[in-house]
Amino acid sequence: MKKFFGYAIAALMSCLLIVACGQTNTTTNTPNSPSNSQQNSIPIGIALAQTSNVALLGQEEVTGAKIAEAYFNKQGGINGTPIRLIFQDTAGDEQGAINAFNTLISQDKVVGIVGPTLSQQAFSADPIAERAGVPVIAPSNTAKGIPQIGKYISRVSAPVAVVAPNAIDAALKINPQIKKVAVFYAQNDAFSKSETGTFQETVKQKGLELATVQTFQTTDTDFQSQVTNAINIKPDLIIISGLSADGGNLVKQLRELGYKGLIIGGNGLNTSNILPVCKALCDGIIIAQAYSPELKNEVNQAFRQIYTEQNKKEPPQFTAQTFTGVQVFVEALRTLDKTTKLSTLTLPQLRTQLNDTLLAGKYVTPIGEISFTPEGEIVQKQFFVAQIKMDADGNSGKFTFIQ
Repeated sequence: MKKFFGYAIAALMSCLLIVACGQTNTTTNTPNSPSNSQQNSIPIGIALAQTSNVALLGQEEVTGAKIAEAYFNKQGGINGTPIRLIFQDTAGDEQGAINAFNTLISQDKVVGIVGPTLSQQAFSADPIAERAGVPVIAPSNTAKGIPQIGKYISRVSAPVAVVAPNAIDAALKINPQIKKVAVFYAQNDAFSKSETGTFQETVKQKGLELATVQTFQTTDTDFQSQVTNAINIKPDLIIISGLSADGGNLVKQLRELGYKGLIIGGNGLNTSNILPVCKALCDGIIIAQAYSPELKNEVNQAFRQIYTEQNKKEPPQFTAQTFTGVQVFVEALRTLDKTTKLSTLTLPQLRTQLNDTLLAGKYVTPIGEISFTPEGEIVQKQFFVAQIKMDADGNSGKFTFIQ
């Protein structure tokens, strides 16, 4: 009898080991994958703001990810194995991003994550991925210090210190008589605080007068007090660091209360979703860009065509950058699979080797030729500046590239 129980226990332990070992194969055994098509795919996490006041930006990013999924799977995915994007809503706060990352890492067993939408969220959620050894590619986190969070954190969104000064140069070309500058920024948002620092430093470096600095919250809708304070000092240029909803309302109230000078919008205003907010009063806003739909390379022309056919307008920067984030994962996975079959790697091994591979690569993307420093910072060759030009009806418009 004892011998029988001994065999039974040994058999049970063997079964448990087989089950456990089976779950380490990332490409074939992932949770929530009931169908064969899902089991034979490579899961990539997409953690973006689909709800909250940040959704105007996050929705553009979701579109870019979905275009990339269809585009690269049509090309054969990862050497014949399709990718499968798993979306988690980060909403607009830190806890939303933390929850999304935890679910993607522990439950969905993704090989890597594209996200989150905000730098503020990244500073809270990225350390979770770093501790788990999961590569993260930020599609829109431009605040100082993002790649420094850890060796598994990189970004395809150029840092604000590189991009933002181009907008001030463009404003000075339009109006060389600019002397006095007023700055507005959202004090509850890490990116806006980082960006305004760059703007303010550039203003001083250009020999301009930083006449006033006004603060607000990304949830604000009434800016009358701050606008009045700024207009009273008669600025020649106003610079805004915020998000699309609050930034658009701020622009609207500046114009309604009589400000007629140039306005620079930061990266948070870099979306066509701002147009329904300030409508005709959006006209003339200057915004530095890390993407141009007119960039001539094969992948951008294909991306631009797909986006315009689906949306009847030009693709915005956040959509292009999120597409690029997925593209980097796809190309790195293809490269890795050619040297070491992905199906032979455990999930921790795959995540680590994927991160090493993506950092060593060079990529031709919708935002141009890019690579990464060993720290995960993007190396990007081309930047642009656009100015919003509204149509006569005041309801639609476009970003016109001026540099």
